[in-house]
Amino acid sequence: MSERGKGVWCAVGAYLAWGLMPVYWKALRAVPAPLLLAHRVVWSCLFLALLVLATRRLRSLVEALRRPHALRSFSLAALLISANWLIYVWAVNAGHIVETSLGYFINPLLNVALGVLLLGERLRPLQWAPLALAGGGVAWLAVSQGAPPWIALALALSFGLYGLVKKTSPLGAVAGLTMETVLLMPPALALLLWLETQGQGALGRLGAGRGLLLAAAGPITAVPLLLFAAGARRIPLSLVGLLQYLAPSLQFLIGVAVYHEPFGARQLAGFGLVWTGLLLFAAESLWRTRRPPQPSAAEAASL
Repeated sequence: MSERGKGVWCAVGAYLAWGLMPVYWKALRAVPAPLLLAHRVVWSCLFLALLVLATRRLRSLVEALRRPHALRSFSLAALLISANWLIYVWAVNAGHIVETSLGYFINPLLNVALGVLLLGERLRPLQWAPLALAGGGVAWLAVSQGAPPWIALALALSFGLYGLVKKTSPLGAVAGLTMETVLLMPPALALLLWLETQGQGALGRLGAGRGLLLAAAGPITAVPLLLFAAGARRIPLSLVGLLQYLAPSLQFLIGVAVYHEPFGARQLAGFGLVWTGLLLFAAESLWRTRRPPQPSAAEAASL
């Protein structure tokens, strides 16, 4: 198999794993969301630490800890990703899988908006229409449902800001997430130990099977990230951008077809506007990557 083929399969595997994530968290719905978050942090930290040791990246991790700017950046990233995880787990187990999928559908467009607002980036002319359509879809859902889709907006905003912070990260994806879980480990471990002493912990109450499911939060968090990193190195960014919609699409289908969450005409109208915006956004990005490079003004003048 070619390197590109391997990259496609790695990326598809990562997005399918993320898309199937609601099924995993639903299996642990008896555990409160804050407790699930604490377990995810602890088991992810242990699993990722083993990966870092196995791949001999510990030195870069220690060097990053010595830099105040990097430490502040990782602390902020840790807060954002923990907020994203907490909202997502709570929403899935509260019956809002469809709305969580909306959050990840609008995330690429929100990233563009954040780039304009916070980084001073300029939109290309054909990028305005997708943003307007997605904004119209969110506004329609807010009006038709009597309240904005707060879960979707919170997930998209927390993950979008997390991505902005990670743009300046001195570490790769796996080492960076390891650092973030290391910073989150003390409060997470303290919460788990306190709840266990109060008889409210999950490991003693759920039995061996679900206890193993909790411990699986480590590899379930890290393996898709490894697959994504392997895929992104081998395939064009434009293809990664198209494949990213596999995850929210699968989440949406699971919410509607498996867990029978309500999805009527009003939701369809709002989602339809967002989906149309995403199609235009993907088409514009694909067209731009395939368009031959244009000569600069100086080069054009010399022709």
